[in-house]
Amino acid sequence: MAALLEMMVGGGLFGGLFSFLVPLWASAVLLGLLVGWAWKPKWADMVVAGGGGPSLGEAVEKHLGIGFNSLPSLDSLKTLSQSCISWVSEERSEKGEGEAVACSPTPMERDQSVVNIDDFQYLRRLVEMTDGGPVWHQMMDRTLPTMSYQAWRRDPETGPPQYRSRTVYEDAAPELVRDFFWDDEFRGKWDDMLLHAATLEECRSSGTMIVHWIRKFPFFCSDREYTIGRRIWKSGGSYYCVTKGIAYPSLPRHNKPRRVDLYYSSWCIRAVESRRGDGQLTSCEVLLFHYEDMGIPWEIAKLGVRQGMWGCVKKIEPGFRAYQAARQAGGPLSRSAEMAQINTKVDEDYLRSMELIDPSESDVATVKKPWRENIPKFLIVGGAVALACSLDRGLLTKAVIFGVARRFAKLGRTVNQRATP
Repeated sequence: MAALLEMMVGGGLFGGLFSFLVPLWASAVLLGLLVGWAWKPKWADMVVAGGGGPSLGEAVEKHLGIGFNSLPSLDSLKTLSQSCISWVSEERSEKGEGEAVACSPTPMERDQSVVNIDDFQYLRRLVEMTDGGPVWHQMMDRTLPTMSYQAWRRDPETGPPQYRSRTVYEDAAPELVRDFFWDDEFRGKWDDMLLHAATLEECRSSGTMIVHWIRKFPFFCSDREYTIGRRIWKSGGSYYCVTKGIAYPSLPRHNKPRRVDLYYSSWCIRAVESRRGDGQLTSCEVLLFHYEDMGIPWEIAKLGVRQGMWGCVKKIEPGFRAYQAARQAGGPLSRSAEMAQINTKVDEDYLRSMELIDPSESDVATVKKPWRENIPKFLIVGGAVALACSLDRGLLTKAVIFGVARRFAKLGRTVNQRATP
């Protein structure tokens, strides 16, 4: 019996199944084409007509009511990456920074993943605490007359420790705080760890920058080098400032300073009510999310951060007040502060609509998935039925065919269950 079953599986059964399934698949494809053509949109007829008819863009524009002339060109898409779509527009400053300036071909244009809309959405999930990461544990809660500070840490299963902090500056405008943290020329006056800062590339169309930093580390460690991509998005009254480490092959590596590849440090800056309780939004909240792999054991890094955190934070507040006084006195803007004023504006309605969509729980995944799993089973069993009915070779042959078909159907179901996360 085993030999008989082996011969049938290896020869006649597979040939019969395929002779039935191939015409069935071909019929399904033809049926899909016919149904799809019957339900085609009206603008498809205009496109197929050709000749003097409207172009594809004109036809879609007429059917959907969208103006293709308002969308960015292919060249601008290279510069603005994934953010230049219908719901995104560039916010220009009043000082003329926003005029169109052609950007030469750069890694920012060749590599669209430098700083893009995915980075903005990731930062937003961190701000809203919906990123699905571990629980944050509070480390610090300090208050000064014009500033309050709180800090948390969490330890993911893989990767370095991650830090979250909330700083509130009294009597501070979000736009000024945004410029302050972006201003590399002024940073050296309050950040004594910054040894070198230079702009490698910038694009004034999107505000994207690539900067090179060298930071001073304690005497037992070599200095650290960073190549950072950064960009600012604005949604409502909030500024989402993304800075992260990126690959920059044109800048050679050296043994010293040691380059840090994994680096993430991003802020959400927005106005909040003053602690005076007068209901006025005269204070500024800065939510910072930071992690990096500095090349030292993480437990030692956590100890160093805990010991030095408050000392570093205290230096920022007087630095900001000095920057605030200089700007109020009419001091000139630095180049990097000018770039901070070129923001990508994101519509709040779009963000709210995105919050209602959870790809992991979509109808496609939960409703249509059983149909996809049942189609192979249906085809195999149906093919076996057709084959058994077309062969007149006794009950044994038909029983073997049905048994093999059931075995394949169960095997397919098992594979699908194992592949489902």
